[in-house]
Amino acid sequence: MTSEATYQGDDFYCDVAIPRAVPLDVVHDDELVLAYHHARPYWDVHLVVVPKRHIGSLTTVRPSDEADVRALLRVVQDIARAVEKEHGAAAVLTDLGAYQDSKHLHIHVHSGPRRST
Repeated sequence: MTSEATYQGDDFYCDVAIPRAVPLDVVHDDELVLAYHHARPYWDVHLVVVPKRHIGSLTTVRPSDEADVRALLRVVQDIARAVEKEHGAAAVLTDLGAYQDSKHLHIHVHSGPRRST
């Protein structure tokens, strides 16, 4: 079984998460977007929202990606709103360049203190 901790490729989302090569705690799944609780959370509350179609990152979005990005942001907004309501605060984060371990656009929604690793 492959996990984020043992995965050696460069697109965990296309290779593992979206095809469900590992079990995920899914909170949203439709034809364009998948959202789930991070398997190794960095914060007390940590969800990941990802477009199902491969888009490299926020800085590589093209006009042809508009429907996917709109759907992604709709889900991010819904999840962030729910986290904020339940926990009193939420943050939304995406990584770029060398900060981006998996070269697939994904957005973290999190709340609470950072967990020690």
